[in-house]
Amino acid sequence: MNKKIVLYGSAINFISVICFALSMLFTFHFGSYLSSMFIAFSFVLMMCGYAYFSEKEVKLAGYAAMTFAAIYTVIILLVYFAQLTTVRLNDLTLETAVLLDFQQCGLLFNYDLLGYAVMSLATFFAGLTVKPQTKTDRWLKYLLMLHGVFFISCLIVPMLGIFKADGPTWIGIAVLEFWCLYFCPISVLSFLHFSNCRE
Repeated sequence: MNKKIVLYGSAINFISVICFALSMLFTFHFGSYLSSMFIAFSFVLMMCGYAYFSEKEVKLAGYAAMTFAAIYTVIILLVYFAQLTTVRLNDLTLETAVLLDFQQCGLLFNYDLLGYAVMSLATFFAGLTVKPQTKTDRWLKYLLMLHGVFFISCLIVPMLGIFKADGPTWIGIAVLEFWCLYFCPISVLSFLHFSNCRE
C-alpha cells in the first residue's frame, strides 16, 4: 500500500504540473491556482516516499525532505485557497487587493515564493536519499539536488522587489514554464524510482 501511495503521488504531481503549465499559457488563473494546490498535495506524498524508502544512513535527509515539504504545502495551500475563495469571491478594496491578490505581487505573492524556496530545500534533501543504481536514478538525484539551488533565488527575489504588478507578465510566465519543464522529469523519474523500491 505504501508503494502505491507514492506512485499515485508521483503520477498526480506530474499531471498537476502539466495542468499548471497549460493554465499559465492560457492565462487561466483559476486552473493555475487549483493545480498548484494539487502539486502541493502530491509533493508531500512524493517526499514521504523518499523518507520511507531511504536507507538508514540517510533517513535524516528523508525526514528533512518530508518536513520541508509539509511547510511548503501549508504556505502554498494558504496562498492559493485565498485566491480561489476570498480574492475571487469578494470585491476587495485596493489596499486589501495589493496584499491578498496574487496578481498584485504583494504579500501572498511573496509568501508563494517563500513556499517554493522551502520546496527547493525539500528536493535537495530528497536527492541526498537517492542511492543511484541506474542511469535514471542518477538523473533523478542530479535533478532533485540541483532544484535545491532555487532556494536562494526564491528566498532573495521577494526581498529585492523585482516583481511588480505593472511589470511585463510574460517574464513571470516564462520562468514558471521553465520550472514546469524542469519539474516534470522529477515527477516521472520519481515514479520510476519508487516502482523499483522494495517495501
